[in-house]
Order: sequence, then C-alpha cells, then structure tokens
Amino acid sequence: MDQHNGGELPPEQQPPIVLPKESDRGLPEHVEPAKELAVASGRGGFTPAPPPDDPEEDEDESGMLRMSFMDHLEELRSRLIKALGGFGVAFLLGLVFATQMWDYVRAPGQAAFNLIGRGEFIAIDPMEQFSIIYMWTPLVASFFIAAPWVIYQVWAFISPGLYPKERRWAVPFILCTAGLFILGGLFAYFIAFRFALQFLFNIGGPVGVTPMISIDKYFSLFVDVMLGISLVFELPVLIFFLTLIRVASPSFLLRHSRYAILAIVILAAIITPTPDVFNLTMFAVPMILLYFMGVFASFLLVMRRENRKFPWKIFFIWLAGVAAVGVLCLLIAVTRFHYHFVPYWPFLGK
Repeated sequence: MDQHNGGELPPEQQPPIVLPKESDRGLPEHVEPAKELAVASGRGGFTPAPPPDDPEEDEDESGMLRMSFMDHLEELRSRLIKALGGFGVAFLLGLVFATQMWDYVRAPGQAAFNLIGRGEFIAIDPMEQFSIIYMWTPLVASFFIAAPWVIYQVWAFISPGLYPKERRWAVPFILCTAGLFILGGLFAYFIAFRFALQFLFNIGGPVGVTPMISIDKYFSLFVDVMLGISLVFELPVLIFFLTLIRVASPSFLLRHSRYAILAIVILAAIITPTPDVFNLTMFAVPMILLYFMGVFASFLLVMRRENRKFPWKIFFIWLAGVAAVGVLCLLIAVTRFHYHFVPYWPFLGK
C-alpha cells in the first residue's frame, strides 16, 4: 500500500467496480439496471444520466418533415410552378369564354344606365377593346377561378414545418380563405358596385351631363372594387391566424373593438368609390360584422385550447329563432305588401 497516496492504491491498480445485481438490491425486475441510469467516474463516483425523452414530443417531432435549405428551395420552386400552372389553366379557360365574361363585367354598368335612362360604354383607344375584353377580363377572372388551387399550394409549402395535429387545419383553412374571397367578390358585384355606379352615373343628371364611360376606366374601377372588397373579406381569417400564433386574443380584440371599428370606417371610406354616406355604410357594416365573426372564431380556438366546450345547442336555438323571424318578415312582405324577388339588392321590389 502506497503511503504517499494516503493509503490508497493508484488508479491503475484499483479493482474494477462491480455493480450489485437487481436481486441483491431488492429491486423489482422491471426497474432498469443502474448501469443504464448512471455512468461510473474515474474515482468511483457516479454521474446521473440524462432524463428520458418525452414520448409525446418524440411523436410530434417524428411527424415533422426534416428538410435542408436546398430542399426548401426545391419545394418552393415546385409549388410556384404548380400554382402558376393552375393560374395558366384558369386564364386559358377564361380566354375561351372572354365575351361571356365581359357581358357579366359590364352588366352592373348597363343596369345603371338603364335605371337612369341614359349613357353608354365607349372605346377611345383602338386597342382598348382587345386588351380589356380578351386580355384583362380573363386575367382578373383567373384570380377567382384559381384561388382555391393557389391557396392549397401555399398551405402545402408551409405544412412540412407543422406538427401533425396542426396539419388538420388544412381543409378548413383552404375552404374558409377561398370561400371568403369569393364571397367578397359576390358582395361587391351584386350589391356594392351596382349602388356605387347608380350614384356616380346619375350625379350629373340635374346639370345635363350624359355619362359616356370608357371601358378602360370602367374596368379599372371594377377591378379595384372587386379585389379590394374580396381582400377585406379575409379579415376573419387574419384574426383567427393572429390568435393561432398567440399575437392576439379575443379579450384584447373586444377591448379594443372601438379602435377597430374606427379603422374599418376609414378603410371603407378609402375603398368606397363614392363619397355619400349610404355607400360608406354599405361597405362598413359588413366589414364590422366580419371583424366580430373573426373574434368569435378566435374565441372558439381559445376554448378548444383550454379544453372547454362551446354551448352549440343554445347557439343554434338562438340562430334558428332569428332565421324564423327573418322568414316570417319575408313572407309578410311578399303576401301582404305584394313584394317580389328581383336579381339585385335588396332583392325585393314592388
């Protein structure tokens, strides 16, 4: 025994460490051996092993696709090509039916001319008819036709970076986004744009001005109103997405709703092609309803996170009651006051 080391053997002469058997330690058979839970050190001590991985985290991690930077670029390239391909097919389809589409484009203006009893469309530039009817009309129609396909390609690009449970939002996301975009276009076409044109075309009537509208200027106004309102109708999706990434919450949105309403009115004043209060209200009220629809959707998301259930039964009872009152008022208007349905807002006339 070496006296210089305090009576201890040097490390190279120390006997190997023998771990006791599970039966000697009185441990049950299902307990992992000590050698898997600790690592012997050079002086006979033990260093604790790292804790085991969370199985739920492993399951989520295994569901995520691992992609390198070049893989992301290749995926982006593939999705862009597919999106442009779908847009090209929609454009060719619109080109085949260009004249029929132009009939739909000019229908709101022609209805306004017929209502005020004067006015017509004209073409000033020699190339104006070709560019508007056979180029720009199919191009704008392609945005609406190819919208579901393009949105799907966007989702398919970002989905590899999501957990499997988050990918379940794909179908609702595509349907809601594309549906609201198309619904905004329908609202602009059948309601907002028609009333705006009636006001604009008739504003010079008392002073003897006859509207002779260039199809180029008319189409520019048509596109601005259609695309502007269609994008505004995406407000519920934007609010839901902000709640999903925890940037906003329903309580925050309700607490600051007065500022949101002020911003909506200002935006409606910018989008509205006429300065009158009636058209401003017709633009602002649906946008405010869309805002609170988005708040309701974010509230459902927060309740789902907190494992709470929304009282759908009571909600549908109230909704059915409101619908019944609306149908009753409609029947009274038709049967008692002799109203009938017309293909423009408010869809009732005598």
